[in-house]
Amino acid sequence: MAEKGNKNVVSKDMLWYVDNYIVLIDYYDRTISRIAARCVRLGNIALEEYKFYPYILDVLEEICDTGNFILEHNELYPYVEKKIAGGIEALKKNLSIYQEELTNNQSPEMLRADPNEGKKINEALSNFDKAVDPTVGAGMNIDDLMEKLMSENNQG
Repeated sequence: MAEKGNKNVVSKDMLWYVDNYIVLIDYYDRTISRIAARCVRLGNIALEEYKFYPYILDVLEEICDTGNFILEHNELYPYVEKKIAGGIEALKKNLSIYQEELTNNQSPEMLRADPNEGKKINEALSNFDKAVDPTVGAGMNIDDLMEKLMSENNQG
């Protein structure tokens, strides 16, 4: 960003992020539609089973990175207000949706890239309340089932 008197001037390089964000979300929407149709033609497979699904996650990650850059630079907000319907609030709302989508669908490779991911997984698993057994009423409880399976494997 260059300064001219008291007025902040935003460089073309910075404006590129706003334009790129708009292009990326349009591209993402079109790509999802095309791949969803392709998945139907491939036997109605789930989107996550599509062999190029990681590319979708890559596009999502780029959207998130670009959106976060914009949010970190307040001088871009007036341009967001002009170029994105709903302005900065819409960008924040949609970006949180994209970030949640990315987080919920990260590949094991992406998870390993986060040095804190192991700790997060351990915390999530250690907070599991075993008092609420989802298998109640469905026959053997999970502890009894695991004990039975372990004893059967040890006998074989």
